[in-house]
Amino acid sequence: MNTSEGQQSLQNSLSGLPQWVSERILQQINQLTHYEPVIGIMGKTGAGKSSLCNALFAGEVSPVSDIAACTREPLRFRLQLGKRYMTIVDLPGVGESGVRDNEYAALYRQQLPRLDLVLWLIKADDRALAVDELFYHQVIGEAYRHKVLFVISQLDKAEPTSGGESLSTKQKQNISQKICLLHELFQPVNPVCAVSIRLQWGLRVMAERMIRCLPREASSPVAVQLSAPLRTDAVNKKARDDFGETVGSVLDTVSSMPLIPAPVRTIIQAVRDIVVSVARAVWNFFF
Repeated sequence: MNTSEGQQSLQNSLSGLPQWVSERILQQINQLTHYEPVIGIMGKTGAGKSSLCNALFAGEVSPVSDIAACTREPLRFRLQLGKRYMTIVDLPGVGESGVRDNEYAALYRQQLPRLDLVLWLIKADDRALAVDELFYHQVIGEAYRHKVLFVISQLDKAEPTSGGESLSTKQKQNISQKICLLHELFQPVNPVCAVSIRLQWGLRVMAERMIRCLPREASSPVAVQLSAPLRTDAVNKKARDDFGETVGSVLDTVSSMPLIPAPVRTIIQAVRDIVVSVARAVWNFFF
């Protein structure tokens, strides 16, 4: 990752601006390239949260220990790949204990604003979804629906189970019905994913959907954490485009600052598209 070359190209594209303005813009772009995403992952015991994380991400996982001692807080894990970091928040699954669910509702309300995305795992053979449905509508509500990506996990356990090395036609039909059911119950904003870690099934599609669901500033830092086979052209293209758009937003923000003189504002608006296309072109240097 040769960031200095990328920074130099961006600096050149801003050369028509006063130095303090271009420095301000470059400083904000630099913050963007070091953004640390936070992804929540929830599901009942045995839904396969750990194995999904291991299958999706290439980074070394380490628990964030100071919080682990406090039962009120969910467990947090930091993923590191080279100099890049990302946090996974292990959220408790609902529906296992009525007493706890009230406690969890408060915990979720506190956590949701801080999360870039929530992966909500539901096992392929889990039929008890009434509590999940209630929790989703009452706690996630309208405000955070866009942050949730439902994942049907352990597809190989869908009826009729065979223990074979591929999904049977009947299993695939039942999985399709399960996807329809989740769309009916939860009316999610994002399409439901379906994966089997054992069969390595559905992971690429899930990775691409995940990148599409993330806020624009988070997609590149998450894309680089994905395990190599999941960094498809579609993933990289979405992350690259998002980076360009976020750089464009930085210019818009600086342009609208009250301190910016009108002639400088005109220059910022004139170079905006050039800077965005340079950002896309040098994306590889940063990510």
